[in-house]
Amino acid sequence: MADDEREVLTWSDFGSASRDLALDVIRSGFEAEVVVAIARGGLLLAGGIAYALGLKSCGAVNAEFYTGVGTRLDTPILLPPFLDAQSIDGKKVLLVDDVSDSGRTLAMVVTLLEGMGAEVRTAVLYTKPGTVHEPAYTWRRTAQWITFPWSAEPPVTLEA
Repeated sequence: MADDEREVLTWSDFGSASRDLALDVIRSGFEAEVVVAIARGGLLLAGGIAYALGLKSCGAVNAEFYTGVGTRLDTPILLPPFLDAQSIDGKKVLLVDDVSDSGRTLAMVVTLLEGMGAEVRTAVLYTKPGTVHEPAYTWRRTAQWITFPWSAEPPVTLEA
């Protein structure tokens, strides 16, 4: 896929986006008590937003949907380790992921967290057209495939 067919996020833009999304949360009046990432894509953004909001309570839900560029499973699945339900019950949770593409992973995890007794709002860097879950907070909208700075290079090996 050519670079002109992709949305490219730089590390600098990522830093700005983290703070912009945190500011959107504050302006909305939502007082998150816990930040939960959808791993792996949401981990770095969740950390950035948690720092920007001054929150130390963070967790992660491990989910898999995409298996490669443009390829995915039929439905998103949860992977271990699993989030501790007692730490979520009765809390205001900001659920964070990198992108709401189909939105199916976000929708699945929102349902999971609400079932644990949480009040949930979602934040993403990017929202794509046709998503089934419209996040409460979105930094940008795009229809393109996105190149994130943390996944732009292949995994590190000794042969490299």
